[in-house]
Amino acid sequence: MQDISVGAARFAATKIGDDVGLLLAKMHVAVSLQNNRALGDFGLRERSFWVLTLACSGLEPTQRELAIFLGLDPSQVVSLVDDLERRGLVERSTGKQDRRARIIVSTVEGRRIHRNARAALEACEHEQFTTLSEAEAGLLRMLLRKALWGSTDGVTARHAAP
Repeated sequence: MQDISVGAARFAATKIGDDVGLLLAKMHVAVSLQNNRALGDFGLRERSFWVLTLACSGLEPTQRELAIFLGLDPSQVVSLVDDLERRGLVERSTGKQDRRARIIVSTVEGRRIHRNARAALEACEHEQFTTLSEAEAGLLRMLLRKALWGSTDGVTARHAAP
């Protein structure tokens, strides 16, 4: 995943090498750089890909729900949706459950781009975690979901959308 020079290995061998916050931060930086490279072929970056993924999910998210789930400022989500909409990948539409709500849905082109970008991202992820077995990579995902949402499937009452 990341080249550890002799000096860095020296630091990693100390107590800070067990600091979960540092480990997650370093992992995030390394993974994001590679993900953004892979997504760049599709004119996407991680955040725009996340929005497109949720627009393709069939869950009909609102911009507010996207901001809450992704941990972004609502103005950032507006900008991401504006860009995806300009490119013809998503549309703002009237909600089926609540006609006052504006939901974000993917277009046919958005689903095509998403499918191809998802495949590239999965290949990138496989490359990023070559030091882990398939079972270990699955365990990592499961533990992260459990730590974030209190369950392995990502569903808990405490994180349900308002």
